[in-house]
Amino acid sequence: MITFHILTLFPEMFTSPFSQGVLGRAKDRGIVKLSFYNIRDYAQGRHKSVDDYPYGGGNGMLMMYEPISLALGAVESATGTGVADHVILLSPQGKLLTQAITQNLASSEHIVLISGRYEGVDNRVTEHLVSSEISIGDYVVSGGELPAMVLIDAVSRCVSGVLGSDKSASNDSHSQGLLEYPQYTRPSTIDGHSVPEVLLSGNHAEIEQWRLGQALKRTRDVRPDLLPDA
Repeated sequence: MITFHILTLFPEMFTSPFSQGVLGRAKDRGIVKLSFYNIRDYAQGRHKSVDDYPYGGGNGMLMMYEPISLALGAVESATGTGVADHVILLSPQGKLLTQAITQNLASSEHIVLISGRYEGVDNRVTEHLVSSEISIGDYVVSGGELPAMVLIDAVSRCVSGVLGSDKSASNDSHSQGLLEYPQYTRPSTIDGHSVPEVLLSGNHAEIEQWRLGQALKRTRDVRPDLLPDA
């Protein structure tokens, strides 16, 4: 089982995405577990403030160090295992999430995900509390909740038993460094468009060769940057 400990100001955002589909079934079967920690619950003072103005001036507000630190302490107390395998801050400044990273994370028992908000977090969180920063792309969204959902889904797919067949994830785009080959289903002809003949031949060696060729072509046409590492 893999457990994701999610530190967020909006835990209710995660309810619907993980109550159905592949992840919903994985939760029901006890393969994936989600634990939520509302960062505001660990804020100090009468107003339970979780953000403040940045030193030196600038636009917006920053999430404060202390509530995040206290929430991490609650995670450690709850698990009884001390520091988690990975403490990840979802951040536009982070390392780009890749299939290789998700496959590596899938072997973890406990992963902590910190969902930032506002203009970001006090940099001492990055310097002293997290093991890595991860970004889901070269763009900015309003908070770390959506990136956390993407990471949870991508990592969970690599956990044994989550998908109907463990081989399914190994054929996904990026699993072997290439984009996935085209796929078709019945009927074999519709609106004048036919399935490639090789897929109807029953010759599995030729089908595999065709699929590899198509994966290479698609990668070359759409993501040529992937080819040197494929």
